[in-house]
Amino acid sequence: MEQQQNPHRRSGITMLVIAWMLVFGLVYWYFSGWEQRQYNPNPQALMQQQGGELVLQRNRAGHYVADGEINGAKVTFLLDTGATQVALSSQLARQLGLKLGAAIALNTANGSVIGYQTRLANVRLGPIEMHDVSAVVSDSMDSQTVLLGMSFLRRLEFTQRDEHMILKQSAPSTAR
Repeated sequence: MEQQQNPHRRSGITMLVIAWMLVFGLVYWYFSGWEQRQYNPNPQALMQQQGGELVLQRNRAGHYVADGEINGAKVTFLLDTGATQVALSSQLARQLGLKLGAAIALNTANGSVIGYQTRLANVRLGPIEMHDVSAVVSDSMDSQTVLLGMSFLRRLEFTQRDEHMILKQSAPSTAR
């Protein structure tokens, strides 16, 4: 006696393969976002806060990283109270169309490098916005992260409590 195959077996296998592909896709999507959230726990959605106060969460490495904008372009900031100026890469400066000024020597954790002075028309971090902020451009900077130094931060009141930094704008929105 000949055994007859189930005519729906092939479509059942196909559906099982599709289901597993969806499971793997969702797991990949979740963990790729998880890694980004570990580096930057302050995504752009949190930056839409209104009012004069912004609360940032520290990342796993102990740094304060947050999305923001320079001249309307989205960037990722690393808050650095040890940096005198806002510092960005030459690549990002080209993308933003910044004019480079005088060459200056920069003392970094990795030694001395050459940078170029520039001005940022607009810098925004959540509800905090400043105009005409001094900055430096350097080839030695990471193209993905902008150091948000004291040329921006000195106009703010900031306190650190536990795993959070609270920023409040304390002066008019112009910085020099």
